[in-house]
Amino acid sequence: MSVFRHVALTLTMGLAAFGQQPEDQVRKLFDESCLGCHGSARMSGLSLSTRESMLAGGKRGPAIVPGKSSESLLYKAVAHEGELQMPPGKKPLAADKIRVIRQWIDSGAPFGTKPTGPEPVWWSFRKPVRPAAASIDELTRTERVPADRRALIRRATFDLTGLPPAPAEVDAFLSDSDPNAYKKLIDRLLASPRYGERWGRLWLDVARYADTGGYETDVLFPNAWRYRDYVIRSFNDDKPYDTFIREQVAADEIWQDNLDLNGTYELPESKRKNLDRRMGTALYTLGAMPVEYSLFGQQYRAEWQAESANITGNAFLGLSVQCARCHDHKFDPISQRDYYSLGAFFAGSEDREVPIVSQMRIFEYTRYQTKVVAVEELRRKLNSLQPNDKDGRETILRQIGEAYVKTPAMYDKANLLVHTEPVPDTWILPRGDSMMKGDKVRPAIPAVFGSGPQLDEPDNGMFIPRRRKALAEWLASRDNPLTARVMVNRIWQGHFGTGLVGTPNDFGRQGDKPSNQNLLDWLALEFMDHGWSVKYIHRLIMNSDAYKSRRNPQRLDAESIRDSILAVSGALNTKMYGQPVVTDLSKDEREAMRDLTMWPVTLDAAESDRRSIYLFVKRSFRLPMLDTFDAPDTTESCPRREASTVAPQALALMNSDWTYRQAVRFAARLDPSKDPIGQAWQLALGRAPDSAERARAEEYVGRNDLGRLGLLLFNMSEFLYVN
Repeated sequence: MSVFRHVALTLTMGLAAFGQQPEDQVRKLFDESCLGCHGSARMSGLSLSTRESMLAGGKRGPAIVPGKSSESLLYKAVAHEGELQMPPGKKPLAADKIRVIRQWIDSGAPFGTKPTGPEPVWWSFRKPVRPAAASIDELTRTERVPADRRALIRRATFDLTGLPPAPAEVDAFLSDSDPNAYKKLIDRLLASPRYGERWGRLWLDVARYADTGGYETDVLFPNAWRYRDYVIRSFNDDKPYDTFIREQVAADEIWQDNLDLNGTYELPESKRKNLDRRMGTALYTLGAMPVEYSLFGQQYRAEWQAESANITGNAFLGLSVQCARCHDHKFDPISQRDYYSLGAFFAGSEDREVPIVSQMRIFEYTRYQTKVVAVEELRRKLNSLQPNDKDGRETILRQIGEAYVKTPAMYDKANLLVHTEPVPDTWILPRGDSMMKGDKVRPAIPAVFGSGPQLDEPDNGMFIPRRRKALAEWLASRDNPLTARVMVNRIWQGHFGTGLVGTPNDFGRQGDKPSNQNLLDWLALEFMDHGWSVKYIHRLIMNSDAYKSRRNPQRLDAESIRDSILAVSGALNTKMYGQPVVTDLSKDEREAMRDLTMWPVTLDAAESDRRSIYLFVKRSFRLPMLDTFDAPDTTESCPRREASTVAPQALALMNSDWTYRQAVRFAARLDPSKDPIGQAWQLALGRAPDSAERARAEEYVGRNDLGRLGLLLFNMSEFLYVN
């Protein structure tokens, strides 16, 4: 026996005598520093969970050579001897820990069958644990000064509806002596159809909603609005969040149905409900993508699958999984294999425009399709005429117009997920290159979460997949440690401006740790225990002293600013749902459009006064006013709105034609014979002016008019911020 080997064994026996065997020390060290990536996640194919897995090694070969630390990849990596250095992106392990690993390997790397310690080690990958406290206020315990009732109704109304309270609503609340007046206020606001428009807008940020595809071609998504309407209805109905998830990921696989009629023209109620559920799958048809990818079918499928994996991770798991597309995630236990295995749940599915009406409705359209043929015949005749037969062209153009008006309306369609045959294989793509193929993978959740759903599928690809159903059931399960936490964090952020986790789409190691994990876990468990009700969480939060106390002002988001101006001017059109509204543009804005045919203005002027959630969202051209006030880039999921303060914001409100038109409308609401200045303050700010404000306003109106006063009020911080 070598002298070194003898010393190592002697040291091992000495430590054992004190109950500190190297094996125990190494297990603890692995738990603290290694298993987050090299446990069940098997980053680079390596697991340090058992001796056998270490001997088998990963992509770079065996991790250990028992008895020979100098030849063991594990030791060389932690000692920073060579190109591979672990842990990645961090300081090396302490010298005494490196020495323990070396001594353990040289002693033969004993590991036995004792299970490793708590795994996974990162907080968000462990299930929520209910704390002893039983309320938000018990879990926060901070000094609070209650907000006054006027501030409270304004705050609550904006939070739940995105609109200011009407003066009559403020007066009624202030004069209501009922101890339950505030609770009644919350219930009334949650029951308002405006609630779904407000909170639907917040979800559409997460869902990267847009009406066009973006990039150079920026193709139209003519049916995207159906998903927007689905989201609004879901929030208004307080659809259980676990159902909301299942519908978006796999409604067509969970609630399988057809559109057969039952002796009448009306679709049976059960079928209509299942059709509505299926609208949720449009989530996966909204991604920004260059249409040129479709020139290569393999590349298009790879990009679409990657986009589907990304939005699933961002929206439902609060994980930024994108990094793992090209390589194992350097910080989170998400391997490249995990990424492509997640994307494989969507192999065998594709985005397709499909009829959402009965066969009878389609037959009715085709019955009169001869009228469409007649229009095409006239078009061909027009094209055959000479650019000098002016009279002939005008005659045929008139005939085309008259014939087109008589054509049947196209039946309703939607872009939804459907199945394809055969189900294509999914491969790990080195560096994300669709033209290269690595290992073949099957659908699987990231290994850090355990085994996940099991799928029994044939190998030939000729089957109807139920992959998304398996994924949806896992995402919406109580066993998933992330789903409930992620959603209650989004709700908390919607009320306080910042979530308990400040990075709502990144609960991994690169994201923020919770400012109050006990509160986050308590809310997550309450959420699940009360039927995944979003409105229940609103009530919990908004009835707490933490919510009802004074706080720093928060600026309204872009849509709420526009909607508030419309509301106080009396012009707001509360019509809900339907195709997006394309508003008229100013001269400068029109000049910014390289092709005005891609901006088909809605001709009904009243439509332009609808809420901002119904406006046309073009990825290559954001409405300047909304853009100036930090409307999100819809290329990717937006976890949180920014709130910048820049000079163009004041210019947009003071100088735009649109804002001035609304100020004139606002002035028309004021009765000059009944204290117009007091009315203006009540409408815009929900309070009466003080004496100094009244004096300045009277002097200002004497030099200008009530329209200019309205413009001034729209620019006040008190109008743009909520306490």
